[in-house]
Amino acid sequence: MNLRLLFLGFRGSCRCRMAGAFVQGREVSGVSVSFATIAPEAADSLADEVMAEIGLQPRTELCLSLAEAAKNEYDIVIVVCPQAAEQLPLLPGRPTVVRWTLPDPAGFSSDPEARRAEFRRLRDTIGRLVADLFEQGYLDAIAATRASSAMIADSISDGLLVHDMQRRIVVFNRAAEEITGRCRQDVIGRDCHAIFGCGFCGGKCVLERARGGAPDFTEKQERIELATRDGERRTLDARLWPLRDNEGRWVGLISVFHDITRECSLVRRVGELQSFAGIVGRDARMLEVFDLIRDVADSTVPILIRGESGTGKELVAAAIHHEGPRASKPFIAVNCGALPEGLLESEIFGHVRGSFTGAIRDKKGRFELSDGGTIFLDEIGDITPAMQVRLLRVLQEGVMQRVGSETSIRVNVRVISATHRDLQKEIAAGRFREDLYYRLNVVPIWIPPLRERLADIPLLVNHLLAQFCDTKTGAVRVSPEAMDALLNYAWPGNVRELQNWLQYALVKCHGDEIRPEHLPPARQTAPQTASAAGRADARAPLSIERVRDALTRAQGNRRDAARILGVARATLYRFFDAHPELMHKPAEKA
Repeated sequence: MNLRLLFLGFRGSCRCRMAGAFVQGREVSGVSVSFATIAPEAADSLADEVMAEIGLQPRTELCLSLAEAAKNEYDIVIVVCPQAAEQLPLLPGRPTVVRWTLPDPAGFSSDPEARRAEFRRLRDTIGRLVADLFEQGYLDAIAATRASSAMIADSISDGLLVHDMQRRIVVFNRAAEEITGRCRQDVIGRDCHAIFGCGFCGGKCVLERARGGAPDFTEKQERIELATRDGERRTLDARLWPLRDNEGRWVGLISVFHDITRECSLVRRVGELQSFAGIVGRDARMLEVFDLIRDVADSTVPILIRGESGTGKELVAAAIHHEGPRASKPFIAVNCGALPEGLLESEIFGHVRGSFTGAIRDKKGRFELSDGGTIFLDEIGDITPAMQVRLLRVLQEGVMQRVGSETSIRVNVRVISATHRDLQKEIAAGRFREDLYYRLNVVPIWIPPLRERLADIPLLVNHLLAQFCDTKTGAVRVSPEAMDALLNYAWPGNVRELQNWLQYALVKCHGDEIRPEHLPPARQTAPQTASAAGRADARAPLSIERVRDALTRAQGNRRDAARILGVARATLYRFFDAHPELMHKPAEKA
């Protein structure tokens, strides 16, 4: 037998120490005893005296606090009073709980002789309970049950993690060790967030969102990006359940998970990954953006997102925030190019009453409002040199001052900025500070324009129509001819322009199919920017020679050939139907 017992009381240590003395007196090998109280009080000397009468000496070690006891694993917890049972939290290893109801010495008589008699009765009661525990086979039965439970938990292939309301991990099975690369003894009793960085919930902490209230779910599924101890990135599919006690109170969280890293890698390799964190795209450059979002989400380094207007820079910034440990904190966006300098300074840093005309009260700035979270500074290239200096101080020192104030305010904010400008050219022209650029550009992210990822257009069209058609009756599809028109446009306004086109088409279309005549008249002009001109060959009309060359380069894979040609697969398939001689030269791979 190898059992760890914990005697737990509500206040004082008399009952627990007396029980521990009885266990020690039996000299059973393989049984270790600890005791703790929830509200410690000074021990009563009468407990030691009545135990000495039968030749037993209560343990003299200091009684543990509940927080100290929660750092250790136990097989059995014996609570000696109802108050302790009511406040018993989850403990490491999910020990078996045995409930005793013993009188509280605090309620004993004040008369010395009567009090001594009551302590003797308490001693004899504890002695009988300890004897029953050892002699009636209870310990053996509990040990066998726990061994079976541990064997079952360790035999399943899914990882199992359970933590309490303080995020202390109390259950961690063998599969969880293998998947996460963490040893059980290193995680039991420790804070989930301390072990797994942003938390095993991937920055979406259920406890933080609940803020002490009842859980808002009975079961939920989460996709978790996790780094092992060796730094290997893994993707987990996890299911979460609230853990409740016998009275129905929420006492913790259960997570069952398995590793889907290989499956996700295969999905990406065959080109089936179509979206991430609300961003739609399967172009290779968009997949690289998805990977970068995963990599930087857990860190706090500043990020500079570059891309043309309308490419979705704010979506990328929001994805970084929501995939990281600050997901439950504010995400606040500021368009630096939309406000004049005076208003922008007040908007970002706040102001004090009387600092300028119209400042009738103190106002918090966006940096203060986003404390603990993320601030997104869009069009950062448009701010003035004076604003650049103030922003540089916040990035360097983490402190700021409201307009008109001399008091420094410390803020903990992750800064993500974005611009459509070439900041290095702005630096060369003397319009942007080089030191600020290197502070902002710790991790650069480039969002490709829509004209350079034409294969994503069908995905984006379906995604946007699904959103827009919520207010319409029935679904609306795009005809092949209309899709060809969309694929042969340069999209200077990027995804934002595509949104406008589809909304226009939905107004013009009175049926269930968008046709070319429903698209805006601008489609006739097909504007060509300098970058688009470089892709003219990709948008040129299909020919047998071009298609045959693309098939050769794609080794017969039609999907890859369509990407090389910059057309939708449906367009390429219609070309095959019109030119059956291409079906055999070269042969298509499975």
